[in-house]
Amino acid sequence: MTSQIATDLTIMDGGMGSELLKRSGQRGGLWSAQALLDAPESVAQVHQDYIDAGARLIITNTYSTVPSYLQKGGWQDRFLELATLAGQIARDVADQGPDHVRVAGSLPPLNESYRFDLVPPAQEAASVYTALAQALMPYVDLFICETMSSVREARNAVAAARRVGGADTPVWVSWTLAEEPGRGLRSGESISQAVAELADYGVEAYLFNCTSADAITAGLAELRTLTTQQIGAYPNLLHIPAGWTLDNEVQAGHYEMTDEEFRAYAVIWREQGAQIIGGCCGTTPEHIKGMADAVA
Repeated sequence: MTSQIATDLTIMDGGMGSELLKRSGQRGGLWSAQALLDAPESVAQVHQDYIDAGARLIITNTYSTVPSYLQKGGWQDRFLELATLAGQIARDVADQGPDHVRVAGSLPPLNESYRFDLVPPAQEAASVYTALAQALMPYVDLFICETMSSVREARNAVAAARRVGGADTPVWVSWTLAEEPGRGLRSGESISQAVAELADYGVEAYLFNCTSADAITAGLAELRTLTTQQIGAYPNLLHIPAGWTLDNEVQAGHYEMTDEEFRAYAVIWREQGAQIIGGCCGTTPEHIKGMADAVA
């Protein structure tokens, strides 16, 4: 297979948690789930701002509504309530848009992001992912298993999404890559191995997210040779060092990337065949607008 200009393009939204934190000025263990408890209207406004910027696919604010995050505030018993609320908010905003806006239900890591060593056993993961997917199912057009750091983590999430969504609900998977370009997933497993392990699940799109733009560029070049399915990217503007968690003292860095540089990467990915492009942590509606204008 050779790289080629993609004929279809889906503009995704950008960072949700980082945008909510910026607007509220709050910090805490519940992260983006806190807004569902305190100010659900702010979640709706972030969704709307991304749609206004050009996004035609928004992701539910369920990245931190999993029990491991909620228990930090003693809210683990409200897991399904908050996941349902996040789905309702995204669906309501999407349906009010001027064009058809799709909603992707986020199935995130169940422990810490990037930590392939902390992925729970398959049976435990199946229980949580299935419940989350069932709560989101009435509101979403597809599921996105995002920030998957290892083959096992992706397989756990994809299996539950397919179990709940059946054959008619698209399932996308998005891996987070090692920060050094060309080093595969954060687990050290190769991209080719990751794709091969999901061959039996009928995944409709493969993406990379929560990773540096340079690592994504190298990853897409390889990914395009491995699949004829849609491919895509939504990068971090944060540098995540080894061993980082939300609560420990390891500090995340920040990539110094101008709006022009962000747009330039989007054009490169488009030329590599990417059909789905957006942003992850640290990106804003302004990033998405500039990128959408550049690749439209």
